[in-house]
Amino acid sequence: MGKRMFRLGAVTLFVLGVALLVPQNGPRSTSLLLFGGVLVAAGGALAWRQARDGQIVERYRRAVEHLGSDEAEVRLGGLHALDQIAKDSASSRRLVDETIGDFLRERSPWTGADPAAENRGADVETALAILIRRPGAAIDLSYVDLRGADLGKQDLTGAVVRRSNLAGARLFGTCLNDCVLDATDLRGADLRGASLRQASLRVACLEGADLRAADLTDADLRGTDMRAVNLHQAVLTGARVNRGTLWPPDFTPARVSASLFSD
Repeated sequence: MGKRMFRLGAVTLFVLGVALLVPQNGPRSTSLLLFGGVLVAAGGALAWRQARDGQIVERYRRAVEHLGSDEAEVRLGGLHALDQIAKDSASSRRLVDETIGDFLRERSPWTGADPAAENRGADVETALAILIRRPGAAIDLSYVDLRGADLGKQDLTGAVVRRSNLAGARLFGTCLNDCVLDATDLRGADLRGASLRQASLRVACLEGADLRAADLTDADLRGTDMRAVNLHQAVLTGARVNRGTLWPPDFTPARVSASLFSD
């Protein structure tokens, strides 16, 4: 009903504008002619926008159908179609990001089990690449198996990666500021020089991770397993910890300046 009324509005504006522009019983005033021109332009723009939005919706529908295909090539086509929709329509970008995130949870889920690692398919790798390479993307990689993923030197500011598996992942120099990494497995991850300012890592596991020169300023480390293989030059100013935070045997927790054993 709403769409029909929208189309009618565009046509009405256009017709009314033409009626004002075309003389009938005598010459029109300049103001009426100008107003008619505005109505024609407005009607045309409105109709174009409606048609364009309809095309976007149809393209999105087809892309999602392709994501459910049993054939990898068809799924890849759907992913590339979604990527192009996000480029063509700014208002569709968040929906596209959420759809790709759901696709990753479907194709590479992490449920807490620990089976032998398998090679991720090209469609999963492509989906991940599309999601992380676009500036300002709404990244939600929660419950995704990303073991060994190469995310080095990426900007993942504000990403939500809750209860995922990033064991052995390459995060060298990656910006993870304000990220939510609660209960995420980061065992053996390469976090050298990574920025985790104000990141939430509650109950995350960083056992055996390399955190040399990582910046954890104001990070939430309550209940976090921080038995990293290397904390040399790591910045922990203002980090929030508690009695559940685990440290390497040779590490002095007193260097963590804020709210030590706060709750």
